[in-house]
Amino acid sequence: MDIHLVADGLQFPEGPIAMADGSIILTEIEAGVLTRVAPDGTRTTVAHMGGGPNGAAIGPDGAIYVTNNGGSFEWLKQDGLTIPGPTPASHVGGSIQRVDIASGKVETLYDSCDGKRLIGPNDIVFDKQGGFWFTDHGCGTPDGRKFGAVYYAKTDGSHIVRARDHLISPNGVGLSPDEKTVYVADTQLGRLWAFDLNGPGDMPHYDILAPGRVICNLPGYQLLDSLALEAGGKVCVATIINGGITAFDPNGSTEHFAIPDLITTNIVFGGADMRDAWITASSTGKLYKCRWPRPGLKLNFNA
Repeated sequence: MDIHLVADGLQFPEGPIAMADGSIILTEIEAGVLTRVAPDGTRTTVAHMGGGPNGAAIGPDGAIYVTNNGGSFEWLKQDGLTIPGPTPASHVGGSIQRVDIASGKVETLYDSCDGKRLIGPNDIVFDKQGGFWFTDHGCGTPDGRKFGAVYYAKTDGSHIVRARDHLISPNGVGLSPDEKTVYVADTQLGRLWAFDLNGPGDMPHYDILAPGRVICNLPGYQLLDSLALEAGGKVCVATIINGGITAFDPNGSTEHFAIPDLITTNIVFGGADMRDAWITASSTGKLYKCRWPRPGLKLNFNA
C-alpha cells in the first residue's frame, strides 16, 4: 500500500476528521489543541482545548465534539519518538467538549456521570439519531489501573449513561453499518469487542460471565487504539507495537497494513469514493494519506 506524507511536526496527533473541503481536523494531544491540516500540509489552530484532546467527531449541529482525557499522560521522549507515559499526579479527570469551528469557542458538555467523574475520555462516534457513544480509557495509578467504560450521551447535555463499566482499557469505538453493534478496541488486551444493541443508545444488560462478544484477540504483544469502519463492515483498528492498521472481519479474521510508526493511532475515510484514508502516526508526529483497498463507511455527520 502506497502512503504519502501530508504533514509532520505534529504533537501526538489523533482523532482525525475528514472535512468536506478536503482538509483534516485533528487533535494534538500533547499540545492540547485542535488543528486543521490543509491538503498541502498547511496547519491552522481551530481551538485551544487544554488537558488532552483525544478523539473528535462532527455532531448533528456541525460542531466538533471532543473526548478530552484531561491530561492523563506524561510524555516520554526516546530515540526521537514521543511516547505516552504514566498518568501524572495532577490528573483529576477528563470531559466531553463541544467546539464551534468558526469561533474556536470551547464548552464542557459532560465531566461526570451519576456523580462519578469521567477519567480519561478517549474516542467518540455519532449514531443516526445524533447521540454519541464514547469510550473512557481509564488511567494508570501508582497502585494499579482505574477501569474504563463505554458511555452513551446526547449533545444537549441532558443525558449520559454508563453502558458498560469495569473494562480494562477501552479505546477506539465505532458502529456497524446497520448500527446494531458497537465495536470497542481494548488497548491492553489487544482485543476487539462487539456489543449488540436493542436500539439507539440501548445496550442491554450483559451476561455475568462476559461483557460482550469477542471478535478477535491479536496474538503476541500488540496494542489497539482508535478505529473506523469500512462500508462492508470490516473494522479497521490502529495497531501499536505492530505499527499499522489491522482490519478485523466480524468473523474474526484479520489483515494488517503496515505504517512506519510503532504507535499508529487512528484512521479516517473520506473522498468521493470513500477510499481515501488518512492515518495518524503519533509517535513520529505525522499524518499520512493513502488509497484504501475498499471504501470506508460514511459517517452520519460532516461539515
